[in-house]
Amino acid sequence: MKPFYQLHILFFFLVFYCQGQITKANLLSSEPISASRFLGIDVLSNQYFEENDILYKKNGDQIWQYKNVILGEILKIDIINPLKIAVFFEGFNSVVLLDSQLNEIQQISFSNINKASIITSAVGIAAQNKLWFYDIIAQKIGLFNYLNEDFKYISTPFPGNFKHYESDFNNFQWIDNNLNWYSCNLFGEIKLIRQVPDFDKIQIINNDLILFSKREHLYFLDFKSNKTLEVQNVNKSFEFFIYKDQILSIFTNRQIKNYKILLP
Repeated sequence: MKPFYQLHILFFFLVFYCQGQITKANLLSSEPISASRFLGIDVLSNQYFEENDILYKKNGDQIWQYKNVILGEILKIDIINPLKIAVFFEGFNSVVLLDSQLNEIQQISFSNINKASIITSAVGIAAQNKLWFYDIIAQKIGLFNYLNEDFKYISTPFPGNFKHYESDFNNFQWIDNNLNWYSCNLFGEIKLIRQVPDFDKIQIINNDLILFSKREHLYFLDFKSNKTLEVQNVNKSFEFFIYKDQILSIFTNRQIKNYKILLP
C-alpha cells in the first residue's frame, strides 16, 4: 500500500475515532419555496434560488428575478457582496454581474478578453473590483479587473481538479480530488491548509471548522479539538445547507428549514 493512502486511511480513522459527540438542531422555522435549486443566503438574509434557469432573490414578500436565455444554465453564484452578485455560466465561459435588484451591470466573456484563450472552471468575487478565476488552459489562478477589463495570472501552474471551491475578497480556497484543502491569497501565495474527510457537500466556516455531509448525514468537524459532531434532528434528505451565526439553513423537498445550532 502506498504511503499516501496509508496516511489517508489513518487520517479518516483518527477523525471518526474522535467523533463520539452529537449536536442537536432545534427547528426555528420552515417555509415552502418554489425552486429546483437553492443557491444561498447573503449577509442581509436575502435568499437566492433557481427554477427553470431563472435566478430568484427573495426577502420577505419581495422577489426579484433574472434570466439570460442565451447563456442558459447557471453553474454558481457569488453573493459575498449583495450589491454586486456574480453569476457564473460555465457552459458559455461567462460571468454576469448583477446589482441588488438583479439588474444586469456587466456581462463578461472570458473568451474575448484581450484576445487571450481563457477557459474558466471557477470564478468568484475578489477585492478591489476584481474577480478570481481559474484558467484550465494555463492551469493558473488569475485576477480579472472588470472595470478596465484586464487580467493577470498570480499563481504557478497546478491541476485544477476542484472537488469544491469558494472564495472571499482576499482568498480563493479549494479542495482537490485528493481531499487536500488549499488557499491562495491576492499575491498568488498558495498554502496547504490541511486534509479533510471525504464529503458529498461542504462549507468552509473558517480554517479550523467545516460543515460537511456524507451519505445523508451532516457533520461539524472542529480541527482544533479534533472532534467530529454529527448534527441530529434534521431531515436526512437535503440538497443544500449553510451555517451562519448559529443558524443552520437546509433546503429540502422545496422547503427551507432553519435550525438553531449551539456548538460545544
